[in-house]
Amino acid sequence: MYTEINQLIKIGLNKSQVARKMKISRPTLDKYLAMSPDEFDRYLYGLKERSKKPDPFEEDILCWLKEFPGISAAQIYDWLEERYKTLPFSEGTLRRYICILRQKYKIPKTTNSREYTAVDELPMGKQMQVDFGTIKVPKNTKGEIRLYVMCFVLSHSRYKYCEWQDRPFNTDDIIRIHENAFEFFGGVPEEAVYDQDHLILTSENHGDLIFTQAFSGYLQKRKFRVYMCRKADPESKGKVEKVVDYVKNNYARHRTFYNIDQWNEDCLSWIQRRGNGKVHGTTRKIPAEVFIEEKKYLRPVLNRIKLNTPALSLTYQVRKDNTVLIKGNRYTVPKGTYKGPHTYVKISYTDDNELIILELDTDKKLGQFKVPVDKGNLIRNNDHVRDKSRKVSVLIDQVAGRFSDSDKARIFMESIRLEKPRYIRDQVLLIQKAIMDAPLEVMDKALDFCVKNRLFRATDFQDAMNHFQKDKHVIDNTFDIKIPSLTQEKLEKIKVTPKIRDMSEYINALGGKQ
Repeated sequence: MYTEINQLIKIGLNKSQVARKMKISRPTLDKYLAMSPDEFDRYLYGLKERSKKPDPFEEDILCWLKEFPGISAAQIYDWLEERYKTLPFSEGTLRRYICILRQKYKIPKTTNSREYTAVDELPMGKQMQVDFGTIKVPKNTKGEIRLYVMCFVLSHSRYKYCEWQDRPFNTDDIIRIHENAFEFFGGVPEEAVYDQDHLILTSENHGDLIFTQAFSGYLQKRKFRVYMCRKADPESKGKVEKVVDYVKNNYARHRTFYNIDQWNEDCLSWIQRRGNGKVHGTTRKIPAEVFIEEKKYLRPVLNRIKLNTPALSLTYQVRKDNTVLIKGNRYTVPKGTYKGPHTYVKISYTDDNELIILELDTDKKLGQFKVPVDKGNLIRNNDHVRDKSRKVSVLIDQVAGRFSDSDKARIFMESIRLEKPRYIRDQVLLIQKAIMDAPLEVMDKALDFCVKNRLFRATDFQDAMNHFQKDKHVIDNTFDIKIPSLTQEKLEKIKVTPKIRDMSEYINALGGKQ
């Protein structure tokens, strides 16, 4: 071993490669490389001579190994504990000791390998295999997220479809994804092969399969035959087992997750390009080309199973612009639906292939849309578009009706619209505020003044209103002056006649002479 390790290092292998090839750990490799040839020989001699803790039990262990070559170290440790109660070594120590005994006495560990035989290719449209998988992938916001995938493959053409979720599947999810797969394939095969999954099968019942209530109802509508693998026998659907591994290891592993919609879209593009567009390793044919012919043998999907009940709905995230991305198209929802990054809605389909978007908690209908054939569209519901021109016209009519001459008022505001089309709503609202609780006389005067002087601005109208309001207030106050009546005492004072002096008194007072 020492010589071989040094030779591998000399030819350029790094330590990790050497450790894997020699089936030893990196610390052990470093320890061997630090030794000289003599030190390594002494080390090996010490290993042979040194006693080991499991040595007192060697006879029992060797007996079991010879009788049961495939027995595991864990089972031997368990048997020793049953016989001797306490053991002076760990299970790991026993595992290493058993490896030494197997090499020393040449007792290889036997495994019951399954024998396989090639099977004939199934006819076109005969069978579809279905399986599930899960994998952890890195998120764009750091950390990891566990994703769940459901894969389908047509057994003859090897044409594939898969769909992912960021939560475990339930029976309703399985039904919905089946519908998506049949829509993708353009038809339904005669038979589908599954594992004994609790979401599909309640009990095998000695061959009389008992399905879950929801899936049983779905089978009655779709009418395809189900083949269930026996317990602990998943290899009887090997085609889809390989598809699951292929998708997990070649698409998902090391790919950054942003959101489930983008993940599914990218995966579908990838599987069309790689899984369905490349030559298959077994058939040596391109699945997409073979599928063109196999599609003719699938039973057509005339109507999509109605999924507009809450139990058969799927949640989607609402974007900041109040749209929902569904299968490559954006659908609008009413303004204000988006309440933050955790805003979700659920969708369902009608028999007419129309998509319905519902509130997650209340099932309130947010919109109903025709599903387009192509992708990349913005599908807008007319209810979600505010008809500003119609609403402003209604507002103008309401405000004009407050004036004596509503036609003149309407023409005045339409003139404002021509000059300030972007701000017409704000202008009309300002006029509405100015005339609130105002006398009709003042309103009409302000309107006449603005029209006569071609002042087509709400602020000018507001100034005119303030001016005529003040004038009216002054006039009203003038006519409202109240003169108090005279009292009896004051009337008596009015009757008093002042004394009239002779002119000579004034002349004398001034020092003059008459």
